[in-house]
Amino acid sequence: MALAAALGAVILAKGASACSLALVLALDVSASVDPDEFALQQKGLGAALRSDAVAQAIVAQGGIWLTAYEWSGKRHQYEQFPWTFLDTESAVLEAANAIAGTRRLAEDFPTSLGFALSHGLGLLRDAPEACTRRVIDVSSDGESNDGFSPATAYKEWDMDGITVNALVIEEPRSDIASYYRERVIHGPGAFVEVADGFEDYERAMRRKLLREIGVMAFAQVRR
Repeated sequence: MALAAALGAVILAKGASACSLALVLALDVSASVDPDEFALQQKGLGAALRSDAVAQAIVAQGGIWLTAYEWSGKRHQYEQFPWTFLDTESAVLEAANAIAGTRRLAEDFPTSLGFALSHGLGLLRDAPEACTRRVIDVSSDGESNDGFSPATAYKEWDMDGITVNALVIEEPRSDIASYYRERVIHGPGAFVEVADGFEDYERAMRRKLLREIGVMAFAQVRR
């Protein structure tokens, strides 16, 4: 009942926009992410997308535009999933399966977050449709250690109306979340979601997607 009520509220609140959200998934595959962790990341993202709560939330919004890419070094940003409009549960399932099965194209490069953000901003600039909200969803387990900083990327690019959120994968005794809160997230409503290691990636990504789609009720119910 709670899920159905939340979906109904989303439908009533959706408004007349043909596109509520353009969402860019930026996935860290730098050298700190080993093969097992990469598999957990991709499978966790796929499972989060295909969960009933996320798929139904996307459909309730009338659909969203989605694209995904992996990133690591300065010139190592590779498409995992092209811009696609997801407006049915079957379309969401296809996207989830495609991303979960993506083969890694880089693995021995540093964490060039400024270049990664610039790539995501370029994707939003070239998005197929002008959506009400434009969001870059950055997943990472470390700080930027190569190339220019996120602050430089934001200074050089037009960030008007663009939100950058972060999913931080923290290991014991690390505090990467503070770095992302202070130096990375940007724009209206920006936030950090924390995963307790890569094993917790699916849960954290599910909550993050629900919040980005705009269905906070789901994020609370499915905590």
